[in-house]
Amino acid sequence: MERSLTMELVRVTEAAALASARWMGRGKKEEADDAATTAMRAVFDTVPMEGIVVIGEGEMDEAPMLYIGEKLGQGNGPQVDVAVDPLEGTNIVAKGTWNALTVLAVADRGNLLHAPDMYMDKLAVGPKAAGKVDINAPVIDNLKAVAQANGKDISDLVACVMDRERHEKLIHEIREAGARIKLISDGDVAGAINTAFEHTGVDILFGIGGAPEGVIAAVALKCLGGDFQGRLVPQTQEELDRCKQMGIIDPSQVLRMNDLVKGDDCIFAATGVTDGELLQGVRFTGTRATTQSLVMRAKSGTVRFIEGQHRLERKPEFVVKD
Repeated sequence: MERSLTMELVRVTEAAALASARWMGRGKKEEADDAATTAMRAVFDTVPMEGIVVIGEGEMDEAPMLYIGEKLGQGNGPQVDVAVDPLEGTNIVAKGTWNALTVLAVADRGNLLHAPDMYMDKLAVGPKAAGKVDINAPVIDNLKAVAQANGKDISDLVACVMDRERHEKLIHEIREAGARIKLISDGDVAGAINTAFEHTGVDILFGIGGAPEGVIAAVALKCLGGDFQGRLVPQTQEELDRCKQMGIIDPSQVLRMNDLVKGDDCIFAATGVTDGELLQGVRFTGTRATTQSLVMRAKSGTVRFIEGQHRLERKPEFVVKD
């Protein structure tokens, strides 16, 4: 992949954030998702690449989506796989709460997991604990491994878990082990990435969420030197059949980092829509807006935080208010 592609991809996530942020707190998650998707697709079409979506968001909840198999980019330049979630946290934006992002990940063609939009069981840690956890191990064993790697007591650890009924047993086991928990309503991409930044206070992420977000988080943690493991969780026979059609013979197999993103090069980009531990949300001030973005490349190990100043009168397609 060309080095210049990193900045081009930030333009994509910035556009989606500017468009969807206008819907913050207005209780209309589908409108916010549609705004992000439309803006992202439009800017993708200006990027010099031959991209194809191999895993995307939207089929599971019938939301607007960049669909699996869709071609993105100008049609020239590097051939890449794309994993994308135009708006990670539609409910977050609708309610105006924390950690909504516009996110995407790319890798050379054939290097990202090609899988249906379905659920995935996940385990994520930062660089210090990379290689020392196992999604098949008991919760207590993984907590002990992370505590030792991070030089902490288990009681000092913070585990990030989505607040869902399906996680009742998991939450009980974490509490019984003596660790602390940060329950999140949505947005487990941010939760996974936060494990790699000490100032966020998150040490490990557990639990079941969307598979597209899992692949995107894996790319981010590969750039950061962290670890991500997953396992697909089919809910229906149709999802099982689709896994087999996409070449996944055993959906129950553990997907480790090199199963989710092969090779030594990949790019992750995200822009904050609402405020979070890592990125500030979009700020509107009359005819201007400010965005904060994160872009990373695995091959170089470069991590960039970017603040963008946008003159909205020159971007009318991203300032529609209703």
